[in-house]
Amino acid sequence: MQIETYFDFLAEDDIRIKGTRVGIESVLYEYIHRAQTPEAIAERFYTLTLEQVYATILYYLQNREKIGAYLTDYLEYCRTAREEYEKNPPPGVVRLRQLMAEQLYNSLPIADCKKKPKKYTTNK
Repeated sequence: MQIETYFDFLAEDDIRIKGTRVGIESVLYEYIHRAQTPEAIAERFYTLTLEQVYATILYYLQNREKIGAYLTDYLEYCRTAREEYEKNPPPGVVRLRQLMAEQLYNSLPIADCKKKPKKYTTNK
């Protein structure tokens, strides 16, 4: 059996584990960056079998350069998306952050209340 049969290659930057919506980047992030065991990964992603987790790791080990670049691109995409989100968060998030800052401000002892809570705004 070819290892590639475990995956759906939807696009150059979108490889999913066959029969699931889980991308290989999710499994490999847990394995590489969080040093999780295949058993722990299978437990975390309950729609995956242990065999699928091992197949994903094996695919990575057989194609380190190609999949390493795939993961680097994915992590860079996540970083830029997170930065964009923080620059212009949705209005609901802005309001929630403001409420949390006010709640924290109101829970401080009087002596610690020298400055008002930070006002969160969007950068439009």
